Amino acid sequence: MPQSSTRLEHDLLGDLAVPGDAYYGVQTARALGNFRISGVELRLYPDLIKAFAMVKRAAARANVACGQFGPEILAGIEAACQELADGKLHDQFRLDVFQGGAGTSTNMNANEVIANRALELMGHAKGEYTHCDPHDHVNCSQSTNDAYPTALHVGMALGNARLIAAMR
Repeated sequence: MPQSSTRLEHDLLGDLAVPGDAYYGVQTARALGNFRISGVELRLYPDLIKAFAMVKRAAARANVACGQFGPEILAGIEAACQELADGKLHDQFRLDVFQGGAGTSTNMNANEVIANRALELMGHAKGEYTHCDPHDHVNCSQSTNDAYPTALHVGMALGNARLIAAMR
């Protein structure tokens, strides 16, 4: 049976068709429609994407240590985060750099991409969130108000390291 060109995802606002090949999910899809402001996409800032992966991986490790979820989910999240840190899937960060919500859309974009890639690595289809959920697993015990500024700081440190090396 051929794969559908979309998959149906659900959030508190209802159902929404998401491109079938997209690693982002319903909340990112809504933000893509709501925040067309500058035309400058997050994918142009690879240090920020890598930093989000580092923050999410560290949080997942802490959550497993605290018993929030098991090692199978951790393995999927860690592998997906490593792929982002290696520069893969950055094309899935198409949100505008300017958006409402104090970074919630960016944080959820990272959560959804990580969850959907983790699902694939775990042998599941994108959107089968009972096995690895963007909010309940990837974002577990986090707030956008913590994850986003931390990722910004880490991303700036990554850029600074390259700048210092180039200046030397």
